[in-house]
Amino acid sequence: MKNLKLISKDRRKARIKGKLKFDKPRLVVFKSLTSNYIQLVDDSKGITLTSVSDMKTKKGSKLEKAKNVGLEIAKKAKELKISEVIFDRNGYLYHGRIKAMAEGAREGGLKF
Repeated sequence: MKNLKLISKDRRKARIKGKLKFDKPRLVVFKSLTSNYIQLVDDSKGITLTSVSDMKTKKGSKLEKAKNVGLEIAKKAKELKISEVIFDRNGYLYHGRIKAMAEGAREGGLKF
């Protein structure tokens, strides 16, 4: 049986995905206890365009690493000629590392 936190997260995730319109690539974030991951997904084709993680980075706090991940995905998106995306926070609250990744992507030039 799933615990209550996972059930609540799944409900938030489904509610968020129901409101999203998939006419642009989707910027999906994921965080684990030690790392941050971010992907650009094209839902019309069902493929991942590019992804970035901070697994190889040793220096900095978790927030600094998250911001760097956002900046890196923005650079890769520019190489793919993508300027506008839909931000999918994947059921997480917009706070802390999730917010830092979003701000890093905005600073890198992506528009949500």
